[in-house]
Amino acid sequence: GLGETILDGYSGFCPVIRRRKGMFDFLKKPKKNRELEALMERIDSNMANNYKDAAQEYLKEFEVKLSQLVEAGQLKEEQKKHYEDLLDTYRIRMKGFTHKDQKPYWT
Repeated sequence: GLGETILDGYSGFCPVIRRRKGMFDFLKKPKKNRELEALMERIDSNMANNYKDAAQEYLKEFEVKLSQLVEAGQLKEEQKKHYEDLLDTYRIRMKGFTHKDQKPYWT
């Protein structure tokens, strides 16, 4: 039948499907660092809830933790770049944050 014809001479090796190591590396995200990810969740949560002072505090913690991990050699180069880019993004997003923007809890 048809299936036999297609499978005739099939060696089990298909060069089209086999992919070279590193071929799609640019699609991979760097391995996540648990401590930095936890701080980012707190920053995002506080920003979403308009708790700007708290978000800024967690951003400072994130920055300190990132530099500690970099100095200790605990981040791979792609992780370092990834988290430094995120730090820059957070800084830009928080640039306009001031105390007058902080909503009092009683409103």
